Amino acid sequence: MAREIEETPGVVERQLHANARALAKLAERLRRAPPSVVVTCARGSSDHAASYGKYVIETLLGVPVASAAPSVASLYDSPLQARGALLLAISQSGRSPDLLATAEAYRAAGAHIVALVNEPDSPLADLADTLLPLHAGPELAVAATKSCIAAMTGVAAIAAAWSDNEAVNKALPTLPRMIEQAVTLDWSAAVDALRPAKQMFVLGRGYSFGVAQEAALKLKETCAIQAEPFSSAEVRHGPMRVIDKGFPVLAFATSDSAGADVASTAREFGQWGAVPLIAGQGGALPIVTGHPALEPIAMLASFYRLAEQLSLELGMNPDAPRGLAKVTKTR
Repeated sequence: MAREIEETPGVVERQLHANARALAKLAERLRRAPPSVVVTCARGSSDHAASYGKYVIETLLGVPVASAAPSVASLYDSPLQARGALLLAISQSGRSPDLLATAEAYRAAGAHIVALVNEPDSPLADLADTLLPLHAGPELAVAATKSCIAAMTGVAAIAAAWSDNEAVNKALPTLPRMIEQAVTLDWSAAVDALRPAKQMFVLGRGYSFGVAQEAALKLKETCAIQAEPFSSAEVRHGPMRVIDKGFPVLAFATSDSAGADVASTAREFGQWGAVPLIAGQGGALPIVTGHPALEPIAMLASFYRLAEQLSLELGMNPDAPRGLAKVTKTR
């Protein structure tokens, strides 16, 4: 896991260079015939990359993004109406039966299929109208790290090329260096605070919500902590009742207004006795700042280092968590 985290800057740089021509062609097509809706199809870490992509696409382009329920195709075999839609199918292996069934159903219904997949010779890649390989290379640790960051980069690159947003397109080439710096940042304060944790919240909002989801999953996978992700807007409702003295709250606070709300919420919980661990917005966990839409990708790289270190501190094996497999072939 540690080695694969270190490989991530090179993965992102390789992907941005290798996919440039295909991205330009896709962007031209999308501007010429804009889809009325974007649908994402993914599971696990790939689905968290899709959550991140939802905010990037909707804020840069105003096109609604919805998440497909793979069971509709794989279990119910229900007909779809998707003519003119864009399906973003995101997968490390490209071999999960339910994702393949969903991609096939959307393709038959008239959607344009874009596959962001790490294995370019996979069945999902064969189904794609547009193939955008993740270029992450072999990923051996069960906990996905570089492939998730590669997927986030892929959807950000689609949104940047499609929208022709000057600020994001200017910032995107700096992403490999942001990640390179992010993996060196000292998040040891969080290791110390989370060592005794059994339950916790992970907060994000907007661009960082998908990262909160991914961090919560990794804390479960690698550290056996029951971590639950929430938007800082949603957690103020029923979930806040769980907060008690010593309850850890990890908060991903980007440099925009959404990040300010995340940090404010975590600090409010700190007044109730919780232990706020805030990344960004003046918190104890340093981040690499840049365009707010890209900051969460670098934040995730810093977090992955934290998760790997915490897992080892707890006497666990972050590369092979008990009972888990690298590829889960759901139907």
